[in-house]
Amino acid sequence: MRAAAFLMIATLPCIATAQTYPHKPIRFVVPFGVGGPGDAIGRMIGRQLTESLGQPVVIDNRSGATTIIGTELVAKSPPDGHTLLLISTTHAVNPSLFPKLPYDPIRDFAPVTLITTTPFMLGIHPSVAASSVSELVALARSKPGALNYGSSGAGSSIHLTTELLKSAANLQMTHVPYKGSGPAFIDLIGGQIQMLFSSTVSTMPHVKSGKVRGLAITSLKRASALPEMPTIAESFPGFESSSWFGLLVPAKTPQRVMDRLLKETRAALKSPDVNQALVSQGAEPGGSSPTEFGAYFQTEIGKWAKVIKSAGIKLEQ
Repeated sequence: MRAAAFLMIATLPCIATAQTYPHKPIRFVVPFGVGGPGDAIGRMIGRQLTESLGQPVVIDNRSGATTIIGTELVAKSPPDGHTLLLISTTHAVNPSLFPKLPYDPIRDFAPVTLITTTPFMLGIHPSVAASSVSELVALARSKPGALNYGSSGAGSSIHLTTELLKSAANLQMTHVPYKGSGPAFIDLIGGQIQMLFSSTVSTMPHVKSGKVRGLAITSLKRASALPEMPTIAESFPGFESSSWFGLLVPAKTPQRVMDRLLKETRAALKSPDVNQALVSQGAEPGGSSPTEFGAYFQTEIGKWAKVIKSAGIKLEQ
């Protein structure tokens, strides 16, 4: 009887842990630098989750190695819901750029929800004789290799989006990689490069000033905030590219924990402060189911794998 009583007492903390979530502070790993879009989104969601979950959600910026450092940390964390991971399009691109990742991007994680999607805008220098996507394509085809396009770095979403357009339209253009979109914009405005994909928020001020001509956005449908701006899909059906962020947890996290995280993250995305902040940045708030997000993620892996292989993009890890 004493042994049975001891066993019952010893298991009480485990029973309480199993019934209560969260029971300690939550680490939200953001594998991006402080001050960037990913950091801003992580902190917005983290503040809301702190209030709704009743435990501090601590942002842990683990940037470096194209998000691999922070992602590996979460892959090897206990699957108890107290370690979260913010991922971006990079998580779907890395398997094709780095064949020897220290984790499996699918098997080692469980999807919770897609947080946001943000289309890119195609901007060109005003000297380029094109006022539409079709005119730009015709110009590029007439002068193979003559047009220079910028990116925020080899293998970046901006680079891959342009390669997707090159493949869809059968174009030959010259890639000029930069360390970030800021330097690329300087050269676009100066005429050293002729075109650049970037976020709508980054591009629109230059469009309004007349320093850049905005041709189209990369979502399948026109944005409600920019109804006059056509989509590339109107010229090339099915064309779509976006910068997106989503929420993952380590694989084998209990379903009840994932259900709670999904519920509270959806509520955070619907809160006026978060929703307005995202929309003002040209983002579309998410809230998909884990199944929907998992399917979307695998589609992204396949799409960008084809682009990377076709373009022959290789990076050293």
